[in-house]
Amino acid sequence: MTAPRAVLVGVMGAGKSTVGQELAQQWQVDFRDTDSDIEAAEGCTVQDIFVDLGESAFRAMEREAVARALAEHDGVLALGGGAPVDPDTRALLAGHRVVFLRVGLADAAKRVGLGVSRPLLLGNVRGRLKQLIDERAPVYEAVATHVVDTDGADAAEVARRVQEVLGG
Repeated sequence: MTAPRAVLVGVMGAGKSTVGQELAQQWQVDFRDTDSDIEAAEGCTVQDIFVDLGESAFRAMEREAVARALAEHDGVLALGGGAPVDPDTRALLAGHRVVFLRVGLADAAKRVGLGVSRPLLLGNVRGRLKQLIDERAPVYEAVATHVVDTDGADAAEVARRVQEVLGG
């Protein structure tokens, strides 16, 4: 059975894609991002899917993308920030090496910027980001087998920390 070497979860701005690519390079495995999978399959951006079809349609696509990636991919897998909120997706993560990349509001806001390509951040970016961090942190902690703090660290340092907690 194929399983990802590591599954990265966390709020937007935690560094899932950047750290995931760094980690995959260090381990010499492939990197995969479920948001990119959805965009490739649908031929449009996540933002366009949210606007045109709504969040519930996106979450259904996301659940399928996560299930497919968990079954097919043996490298580093990054999930969209909201993926673990779905109960079915949480169940799919059981038995996998899931790393919660924890980030504070200041670092997340700095990394995300104005959030123009992030549909859940439209309007008050910092306020909405704080709300997402507060709402989702317990969910990420519940699905994670490991937690790695990312504040004040670059991608290479966070990747090193992930390798450390996963035992190489």
